[in-house]
Amino acid sequence: MSALAWLSNKLEDGRIACEACNQHCKLHEGEYGICGIRKVENGELQLLTYGLAAAVNVDPIEKKPMFHFLPGSQVFSFGTVGCNFSCKFCQNADISQYPKEHNHDIFGSSLSPHKAVELALEYGCQSIAYTYNEPVVFFEYTYDTAKLAHEAGLKNIYVTSGYETHKAIDTIAPFLDGMNIDIKGYSQSFYKDICGGSLKPVLETVEYAHKKGIWIETTTLLIPGLNDSDEELRKIASFQAALDPSMPWHISAFQPMYKMTDIPRTPSSTLRRAYEIGKEAGLKYVYVGNIDDESRESTYCSSCHKPLIERHGHVGQFVTNHLVNLNVCPYCSTSVEGVWH
Repeated sequence: MSALAWLSNKLEDGRIACEACNQHCKLHEGEYGICGIRKVENGELQLLTYGLAAAVNVDPIEKKPMFHFLPGSQVFSFGTVGCNFSCKFCQNADISQYPKEHNHDIFGSSLSPHKAVELALEYGCQSIAYTYNEPVVFFEYTYDTAKLAHEAGLKNIYVTSGYETHKAIDTIAPFLDGMNIDIKGYSQSFYKDICGGSLKPVLETVEYAHKKGIWIETTTLLIPGLNDSDEELRKIASFQAALDPSMPWHISAFQPMYKMTDIPRTPSSTLRRAYEIGKEAGLKYVYVGNIDDESRESTYCSSCHKPLIERHGHVGQFVTNHLVNLNVCPYCSTSVEGVWH
């Protein structure tokens, strides 16, 4: 289904400038954006996947991962085909890279913004997550859904690579409650060679979205030999701690996939080392993912260090929340940062 991609602008030379993401595509008639799903047709930029969901699920919120956002709740999750990155380790390449690898073909099942909100409420979800591929590439679809969700009392979450323009963030901020932003590494070469992007815009997005009052959690997938050096991990942790030490950092284990099947799985020792680096940098909340490590998946009070939210088993399978008063430690009354209701 095609709809006007209104987050765009017509240039004097006749090209259309897409204003959704920091790839800053400027397109002639008939050209596609880097994402593969935004195309100029009849002098206007069109979003080719509006109302076409390639993946739909009801997930535990912890799976996003969001650990300080309505813990233990269910989230209605959906995404389309297409992506503005080309990560060689993408776990959802079958949808994110599909248009670029199939001559701009697209697929998806009909899911209107109204239907998405209706289903989220029907399944008892407290929020909607725009995920699986990059949400900003189907921005207008997310915006229309988020606005309706907000009106229905649901919260909205972007699970994103952090390439939103400031204009995109400003536009959706009134309806966007949370973001999990990938900080995929801390070197320009990694972003350019492995992901098809740049580091600086991602860091700027983290800073800007945080400034707008959106709850932010970040994720770094540790790939052996590529982005897991102590130096690089310290840079990520230090950047985040300087911005806000209460911003949760999720560090996850890589599994061989897509174009990186020759690289081994991340050892658990690497995750434990990254966890300690995050703590040493001053981060209050550091979590490991894609391995079973109850002690490093649980949330502890930053003052008395007692467990506040215990997690074990498959992500989101077993969550015990001791925050009876929502954002206050029951043992020492210290405030715990997050979105609790």
